[in-house]
Amino acid sequence: MDAELFLSLVEGLGVDFFAGVPDSLLAPLCDTLYRRYGAKHRRHVVAANEGGAVGLAAGHYIATGRPGLVYMQNSGIGNAVNPIASLLHEDIYKIPCLFVVGWRGQPGIADEPQHRFQGKITVELLELLGIETFVLKKQASPDEAGAILAQCGALLEERRCAAVVVEKGALTQSEKADYRNGHSMARERALELILGAAGTDDIFVSTTGKASRELFELREKRGEGHERDFLTVGSMGHALMIALATAMERSERTVWCIDGDGAALMHLGGLRLAAGMDCPNLIHVVLNNGAHESVGGMPVAGGTCGFAPLARSAGYRTVSCAGSEQELAQELPKLLAGQGSRFIEIEVALGSRGDLGRPTVSPQEDLASLRECLK
Repeated sequence: MDAELFLSLVEGLGVDFFAGVPDSLLAPLCDTLYRRYGAKHRRHVVAANEGGAVGLAAGHYIATGRPGLVYMQNSGIGNAVNPIASLLHEDIYKIPCLFVVGWRGQPGIADEPQHRFQGKITVELLELLGIETFVLKKQASPDEAGAILAQCGALLEERRCAAVVVEKGALTQSEKADYRNGHSMARERALELILGAAGTDDIFVSTTGKASRELFELREKRGEGHERDFLTVGSMGHALMIALATAMERSERTVWCIDGDGAALMHLGGLRLAAGMDCPNLIHVVLNNGAHESVGGMPVAGGTCGFAPLARSAGYRTVSCAGSEQELAQELPKLLAGQGSRFIEIEVALGSRGDLGRPTVSPQEDLASLRECLK
């Protein structure tokens, strides 16, 4: 069904506040909200993580007595478990909230490996949290969607939570939002320059999304194997901790963390921990395009954020920033010669090649080859 109609039906329930983390399956809804409100409006907030979105919805209810809507990909349920179980639940404050969840990895539908298990347990997990759950099917009519939302509305009136799990293709749109930034350097080109500057024994840990896909294809282009790369295809926001622990255990190898701005914001405290450990063989790279590009392009929480000042404040000893190919070529040698914990922010454009593929090795094969390399 059309996302505009879906949103109108939701608003008919008395829901007037929206917060969440974008999802590709929910792109029509996210785009509709963005066109209407932008990304940081008193009625719509793109949160840093899904738990934060739940907190925003709770605060809205406390202040107004009206429930909010929290949207997320099903992979984000994990981030939301704590505030759902210890804040919203009827045994605690009994705060109503409507959840709209994109169903990645739905059983019987082909998807990426990181979504398979999450897809199997999505409905069960929501119901275990005490949230009555309904599935919006791809072929659902407006009347069927309206009936689902009417049931959700009844639950909200009882100060209970409800969830609508959205199948792939269930929401549509006639107009896509226009997302762009003012940067010119392609993310893939930035990665290509980094690979050219890195040592032949260096290890790479890359974040979920297109950066990992581009890293994989660049290795293919360079005629190299993938045994030195860990592609963090899921676990958004945790690549830095994986890279930090790897670097601490293997001090003889330089470890690059290829991070994204949305992922870094999701668990921003990781910057302070990594800087505080002052691991001299760790290089933290944040590719900043100001957007959740892999799931549609909506701006990140709070809009564009400068990470170099945050890194300095966190305590990284060597901090660089580059916004063009020329600047990156100049900054990489300085970064490699730097002392202690090292960080570079690279401002990149939105967008990727239309023919960008996906890794052709499984996560377990990826891990096995890296473990063998580290021996």
